[in-house]
Amino acid sequence: MLVAVIDGQGGGIGRSVVEKLKNSLPGDIRIIALGTNSLATSNMLKAGANDGATGENAIVFNAARADFIIGAVGIISANSMLGELTPAIARAVAESPAKKILLPLNRCNIIIAGVDKSGSLPEMIDKAVQIIGEYIKI
Repeated sequence: MLVAVIDGQGGGIGRSVVEKLKNSLPGDIRIIALGTNSLATSNMLKAGANDGATGENAIVFNAARADFIIGAVGIISANSMLGELTPAIARAVAESPAKKILLPLNRCNIIIAGVDKSGSLPEMIDKAVQIIGEYIKI
């Protein structure tokens, strides 16, 4: 089972996701850190990701291989993360057969109707990890 965590900029969200995944899922689950830049990838690797790769080609290639993809909702929006997320990355993520667990952060002008805005980032990450756990039946 391969879980891809995609993040950019400083990788803080991705780091938190990786830490929670490592502490909550069975040890045989592989986590790959996919960063739009080397700082994001490095921070996710420090949090315990099994592997890491950086840049457009790495994300496009690995999105097709993943069973789950986790990231902010902006990972399916071209030019989000201040332009770090390329149209090719957004397309690869959106078209991937992986289950996509998206954190509804309103940083790229995407507002998801019906999502309670009062949820904190840690609560959203907990829910994302819970969703994966339900799929793999832990």
